Amino acid sequence: MSSDKPHYRAWFQSLHHPAERYALDEVAYTDREGGLLQVVHDVDELRKTPAREWKRIFEDRAHKTEWPYGSGVWGKKEWVCPEIENENVVSMYEGHTNLFWADRYGREVGLDELWLKLCGNSHTGSFKDLGMTVLVSMVKEMIARGKPIRAVACASTGDTSAALSAYAAAAAIPAVVFLPRGKVSLAQLIQPVSNGAIVFALDTDFDGCMEIVKQVAERDGLYLANSMNSLRIEGQKTVGIEIAQQFDWQVPDWIVIPGGNLGNVSALAKGLDMLVDLGLVEKRPRLVVAQAEAANPLYLSYLRDFRVYEPIHARPTVASAIQIGNPVSVEKAIDALQRYDGIVEQASEAEIVEAAVHADCTGLFNCPHTGVALAALLKLVRRGTIARQDRVVVISTAHGLKFIDYKVRYHRMQLEGIVPELPNPPIELPADYATVRDRMLREIDARFPA
Repeated sequence: MSSDKPHYRAWFQSLHHPAERYALDEVAYTDREGGLLQVVHDVDELRKTPAREWKRIFEDRAHKTEWPYGSGVWGKKEWVCPEIENENVVSMYEGHTNLFWADRYGREVGLDELWLKLCGNSHTGSFKDLGMTVLVSMVKEMIARGKPIRAVACASTGDTSAALSAYAAAAAIPAVVFLPRGKVSLAQLIQPVSNGAIVFALDTDFDGCMEIVKQVAERDGLYLANSMNSLRIEGQKTVGIEIAQQFDWQVPDWIVIPGGNLGNVSALAKGLDMLVDLGLVEKRPRLVVAQAEAANPLYLSYLRDFRVYEPIHARPTVASAIQIGNPVSVEKAIDALQRYDGIVEQASEAEIVEAAVHADCTGLFNCPHTGVALAALLKLVRRGTIARQDRVVVISTAHGLKFIDYKVRYHRMQLEGIVPELPNPPIELPADYATVRDRMLREIDARFPA
């Protein structure tokens, strides 16, 4: 870099009124008209460092122990949140999750090169860690600057609350989470409970929880940690940057991502935008957002070329984390899809489950939301929209161990409304060698014929 130390800056800015700006340490979630804000960086200052130098910096920092740059997020601090003091960064060395080459599964569905970005291989088991490290770090910075913040709060279908609770606990900041009662997995529920958060299970769905958390943020001085807070997007955008870095600064032809509250697709596009704008890559991938048929407001809008968008009442779906009928980031998501020649596809409950199980049988262990993305991918491959020779990356948003309930019910053939194609229940037998041997050999012959 230049001997003159660069001064990297970022701020909140209105999507529709660029002159309306706020410092990142201000409590600001929307503009004066209620529209979402975005974090904007001083790109001219970033451009003073050549693309080849940024690549070297990011490569040199990756997986190292110099605080906090070994993190996949904070290794790109200048692009994410440059004005936080390193001592106030709250990190669990998130990011740097692996790309799984789904060789067998790809060949079975008609692709030569299919990869899954396993974002669930993170501290709390989902991609939400990427955004939460930025948000909680900024809250710690604000507290250090004397800002009066009593607690951080979120509405969640499970993964956001897990991430918020863990990072807040590490920073000794009180956390309050609102969950829809009976609509999150036990594994997801126990995460914020274990991390000492104040957990409310409310008799409503995610959208109802979101209304409550917005009220406590507005009236009671709690800091809002949902994705309508644009700080979250800054961490999540590193997924796209990481993918390019893992492909030696090339981008794939397609990236497929599940869509619920829709902060993820806008974040993905934001990271890719920076790669292009700062000259690290030249090509833009096409984006696909996959929604559950039971919670598909973006898909319905896509069918009308985004001319009309209407919230819906989301119905129950096995992909519980994306059971959202009124996503807060829909405007940003539509903008991203339009700029990236994007597609929105939906999947039925049977399609979601069977896609996840089929992929599991090739060595993966998928959350149901990854199943939504895989089901959408399969449809696009069968139509010829995605060609066999295309390089495709599917974003796997969470670890399958957080969602074992639906897998257990599937293999026990107890999943309501689903007639399983690939059930594999445990075989219960007496502890007798001859009986076990006979059944074992029959099973091997049946499953793996010569």
